[in-house]
Amino acid sequence: MDLPETTFLGHSTLRLRMGGRTVLTDPVLTGVIGPLRRVVPAVDPAELAGVDLVLISHLHADHLHLPSLRRLPACTEVVVPAGAGDWLRRRGVPRVSELAVGQARVFGGLRVTATPADHSGHRWGPRLTHGPQADAMGHLLEADGLRVYSAGDTGLFPGLDDVAAQGRIDLAALPVWGWGPSLGPGHLDPAGAAEAVRRLAPRVALPVHWGTLAVTGLRSVPGRTGGRMRELLVRPPYDFADAVTTAGLPTCTVVLPPGATAGAPS
Repeated sequence: MDLPETTFLGHSTLRLRMGGRTVLTDPVLTGVIGPLRRVVPAVDPAELAGVDLVLISHLHADHLHLPSLRRLPACTEVVVPAGAGDWLRRRGVPRVSELAVGQARVFGGLRVTATPADHSGHRWGPRLTHGPQADAMGHLLEADGLRVYSAGDTGLFPGLDDVAAQGRIDLAALPVWGWGPSLGPGHLDPAGAAEAVRRLAPRVALPVHWGTLAVTGLRSVPGRTGGRMRELLVRPPYDFADAVTTAGLPTCTVVLPPGATAGAPS
């Protein structure tokens, strides 16, 4: 399968090798993220070797995670939504640049375009007004004759058709759940992600934002609550794949457990 080397490191974190660059999306690399606990094996430090570019989709702590960014080499460039750069620099991240929705930048042999998303851009959530705010986004990566769309966090919105109109998408990384027993606004569930596949028509779809984080202790709660949480750590990517198949879409769905790799080398 002609795809860039793509490793799913859990939640929304992908490691992509494209255009001579090693890219991480929304790195979450630690065992604890606030009230959340990582429920899959820790990221092997070897997976971070050579990372030179980080793309941040939005400011929520499970996507812009400061302790994870501090694990990366100081020379790593961290690209954040426009307006968030100074906030991040003040917290000790040395090499930060900004990208606004609709803008494109070239990093060596890799072109990155910021695409719109339907998701809260506030650091602390959609109902607060104090603290940093910047537009949530996805990213379209182009190199080596291939195009990868990393959606970040998003719900369904008309702008997905605009992303599709920019040209063939070889790989679409789409969120299919989250870290809790329910989803708030601005998220995709398996059925919504399958609809996104219909609109985007990628050659390959990769479900992300699942199976990695859970509220501390929730899996162990007796009865239906704990059982539902344990199921939601496993089922969403397969429900998504089934929904794509049932809809008769030609897209190939690849489900990678955290830590697994698809694509080159061949």
